[in-house]
Amino acid sequence: MKNLLFSFSLLLLTANGFSQTYIPYYGSIVAQCSQTNITTNLTQYENLGLKKRGTTALNNTFTWLKNKYLSFGYTATQIQEDDYTYSGSTAVCKNLIVTKVGTLYPNTYVIVCGHYDSIGGTGTNDNGSGLVSILETARLLQNIPTEYSIKFINFSGEEDGLYGSKHYVSAVVNGTTPKMDIRLVLNLDEVGGVAGLTNDTITCERDTNTTPSTNNALSSTMTDELITCVGLYSPLNTELSYAYASDYMSFQSNNEIITGLFETNETTHKHTNTDLLIYMDPVYNYNVAKATIGATMHFAIAATSALANDDFQNDSQVSFYPSPAKDTLNINIGTIAETSYTFSMIDVQGKVVFQKEMQNAHLIESVPLEGLTKGIYLAVLQTPTKKVTKKVVVE
Repeated sequence: MKNLLFSFSLLLLTANGFSQTYIPYYGSIVAQCSQTNITTNLTQYENLGLKKRGTTALNNTFTWLKNKYLSFGYTATQIQEDDYTYSGSTAVCKNLIVTKVGTLYPNTYVIVCGHYDSIGGTGTNDNGSGLVSILETARLLQNIPTEYSIKFINFSGEEDGLYGSKHYVSAVVNGTTPKMDIRLVLNLDEVGGVAGLTNDTITCERDTNTTPSTNNALSSTMTDELITCVGLYSPLNTELSYAYASDYMSFQSNNEIITGLFETNETTHKHTNTDLLIYMDPVYNYNVAKATIGATMHFAIAATSALANDDFQNDSQVSFYPSPAKDTLNINIGTIAETSYTFSMIDVQGKVVFQKEMQNAHLIESVPLEGLTKGIYLAVLQTPTKKVTKKVVVE
């Protein structure tokens, strides 16, 4: 998307004094990143054509992305379509949001985002490259528990003026009661490299805007951590620059903490009909994806061993929170495909003290705890094919 030159950059070493260390389990997940997937997805994205507002190609790309997430094991209840119009046009555009609920901080989100629309051509680098990196990250983290929730967001309307992300911040982030709690926004835009050049450095972007400036310090801290993650989980060097002209700026103006990745060798083909795979470096894109996977695990605090994954998968990622609970208990149905289920609360004597039939349930449903005495209960979610039981404390 970007069409300005960097006014400054600073080469940083990965040994920058942070206490972050290489986590072998994270490394084992990053090692599963697939060069074949990166190249195949870039080819498929390119073949979808020019993805402008109101075009069949844009709608087909949305469907292609949605089917990718479904193929990774995300369920329809984890996928949200965010529709909007803009600039006096009747064409309906869509953002695609995939939510993975955290185990410890389910109401706080790490957002990993990039746009899927294009202008002037197929946009294989700008921004198919960011999309395929996000897809590989979502694929590999689908069955790994993370303490913080993750939202993988694919925005439309970026090339016309960040309309998709602006709408999302206004209607969803600020439209949530209470306002959505965002730990970090990690934006990927144009990370495909330039064919024929030595593409061994990725630019990490921090917030330097003066309005507002209250989010700058944390953005700088998070970007330093991103730089360290790049060094730990990919072969890339890093360069530090500033954030501008991409979807994270819609969050920046909302006083959220942002960081981003952008290619250091900048393509001359963006926004033209020659923004094609043949002018990119898919190996570089693959290395950026590895850095993204490692960084997302770091920021969302993923489990550090395979042992933690077993119960997470056996329970279909179902969770009940908060615990202790007071007035309301939230039910996250995880990767259970059925949207109808029975929810029960059972006391220590084995008596069912609360039961409710949920029909056409959303990913998160809430139930009141009025009338329940303080104590320990078993929360039970049951579908025709699955039963999950967990201890819940009511205070």
